[in-house]
Amino acid sequence: MADRQRTAAVVLAGCGHQDGSEIREAVLALLALDREGVAVRCFAPDVAQTGVVNHLTGKPAAENRNVLVEAARIARGQVRPLATLEAAEFDLLVCPGGFGVAKNLSNLASAGRDAVGIPDFERVVRAFRSANKPICVICIAPAVLVAVLREGEVTIGDDEGTAGLIRSLGGTHVNKAVTGCHVDTARRIVSTPAYMYGDAAIAQVCKGIDAAVHAALDLL
Repeated sequence: MADRQRTAAVVLAGCGHQDGSEIREAVLALLALDREGVAVRCFAPDVAQTGVVNHLTGKPAAENRNVLVEAARIARGQVRPLATLEAAEFDLLVCPGGFGVAKNLSNLASAGRDAVGIPDFERVVRAFRSANKPICVICIAPAVLVAVLREGEVTIGDDEGTAGLIRSLGGTHVNKAVTGCHVDTARRIVSTPAYMYGDAAIAQVCKGIDAAVHAALDLL
C-alpha cells in the first residue's frame, strides 16, 4: 500500500442526525481520513428521503427531499450516486451514522430484525466484504451492516436494546466506550459508538472515530 495513495469510499445517507447522516460524525470521519493522507470520494443514494425532520423542533416536516442532494451539503457538492460505487476502485469503505442510515440506506428503523439494506447499499457492502476489504462503520451503521451481512462482531456502545437487535440480526455485540472502537479481524470490520452515546462530547466522539479510522487503515 506504500506505493500508492490509499482510497476510501464514504457513504452518506442525507444530512442531519435525525433523518440523514450525522454531520459531526461524517465530518470527523472525513477529517480523520484526510489526516491519514487517504483520497476520499463520497457517495449517496439518489432516492427520495424517508421522512424529513425539523431538527430545531424534532418533529416531522411536510417536505420532500432527495438523499443525494442533501448529502451534497456535507460533501460540498462532491458526491456521486451510490449506484456508481465500485468496490474495486477503493481500499476502504466508511459509513458514518445518523438515523438516515436506518431509514435511507436500509429499513432498520421500521423493520427491526427483518431489516434489509437498499439494493445498492447491499451490493456495495457485500462487494467490499467479498473482496476482504476493511469496512469502518460508525454509530448505528454497525447494526445496519449486520442487517446486510447477517453476521459480524461490532459495537454500538452499551445500549442493550440495540445490542439485542444486533444479536437478533445474526451479529455479536461488544460493549465499548465512546472513545474506543472494536475490530472484527476475521471480517475486517471496525466499529465505534460515536453518538449512540447521546450525551457524548464532540472531543470524545472524535477520539473514537480517529481510533476506528486508524484501525481500519491498519487492516490494509
